[in-house]
Amino acid sequence: MKKWIKPALTLFIILVLIIPLAACGQEKTQTIRVAEVTRSIFYAPQYVALAEGFFEDEGLKVDLATTAGGDKTMTALLSDGADIALVGSETSIYVYARGSSDPVINFAQLTQTDGTFLVSRKKVENFTWDQLKGSTFLGQRKGGMPQMVGEFVLKKHGIDPRNDLNLIQNIDFANIATSFASGTGEYVQLFEPTASIFEKEGRGHIVASFGTESGHVPYTTFMAKQSFIDENQEIIEKFTRAIYKAQQWVYSHSSKEVAEAIQPYFEDTEAEVIEMVIDRYKGQESFAKNPILDEEEWKNLQNIMNEAGELPQEINHDTLVNTKIAEGVMN
Repeated sequence: MKKWIKPALTLFIILVLIIPLAACGQEKTQTIRVAEVTRSIFYAPQYVALAEGFFEDEGLKVDLATTAGGDKTMTALLSDGADIALVGSETSIYVYARGSSDPVINFAQLTQTDGTFLVSRKKVENFTWDQLKGSTFLGQRKGGMPQMVGEFVLKKHGIDPRNDLNLIQNIDFANIATSFASGTGEYVQLFEPTASIFEKEGRGHIVASFGTESGHVPYTTFMAKQSFIDENQEIIEKFTRAIYKAQQWVYSHSSKEVAEAIQPYFEDTEAEVIEMVIDRYKGQESFAKNPILDEEEWKNLQNIMNEAGELPQEINHDTLVNTKIAEGVMN
C-alpha cells in the first residue's frame, strides 16, 4: 500500500499548486468596454486582435459595442457607458473645446488616412479632379472627418466646394449610398466595402482615393478619459500591446489571411469583397503600422479642420495625445 502513498501525495501537491494558479488566472481576466463608431473593414486590426486572441493573451476580455455616429460614441464614453472609444480624433478636440474637466486622451492610433473613395456614376477614363466642376457631388455629413477631408482635397485641387459644384450634405451617413444608388448625384464619397461593391455591381466606378490625397492623419484612434487612463494604466498598456500585435499581424500576412480572420465580424459581406477592401487599404497604408499618433499627423488633422471651418481652437499635441503608452509597448 505504501507504494501508492508517494504518487498520491505527489498528485495532491500538484493539484494544490495548479488550482490556485488557475483561479488566479481567472481573477486577472479583466473586462474592458469598447465603443466603436461603426462596424467597418477599415478597422481590420481591431478585429484581428479579437479573432487572433491578442486581447486574451493580455488577460483582457473586450466587450465591443457599435455606437452609430461620433456623437453617440463620445456620449457613451463621457457618461461611463464605455471605457474606451474608437472614433475620429476630432471628437476629442470638440470635447476639450467645450471645457471638459476630464479631457479625452488619444492613446493608440488605428487608422492613419481617410478611408473614403471618390466614386463616379459613369466610367471615367483618365480622371482629373477638375472634371468634378459643375457636377452634383454627394458628400458626407458636415463636421465629420470624411466631409472635412473631402473638402480639403477638393480645395487642394483648386475646387471651391460651395461654388464650383452642387454639394449635397443633408443626407444621413447611413443613407448616402442608397441615395446615390437611387440616382442622386454624379459623384459620391463612399467608404468601403460599399465603394467596391458598387464597382463590382456596375453601379459606380472608383476614380480616386481621398486617403491618398489627404496624407497621414489620425483618422480613427482609441481614446479614453484622462481619469480612466490614470486609474487603469496597466489595462491601457495591455490593450495597446494587443492592438500593436494586430497591426504587425495585418502587414505580415496576406490580404486573404486578414480577410479570413475578420470574416466572422462581416457575415453579410462576401469573402472576396473583404479581401479586395483589405488589399486596397493596405496598399495605401490606411491601417496604422503602430499605435503612435505623432505631432505631424496631429498638425495635419487640425489643418484639415481649420480649412473646413470646424476647428474650435488649436490644441497642442501633448494636451490630448499620449504617446508614452504606445512607445513603451513598442519598446
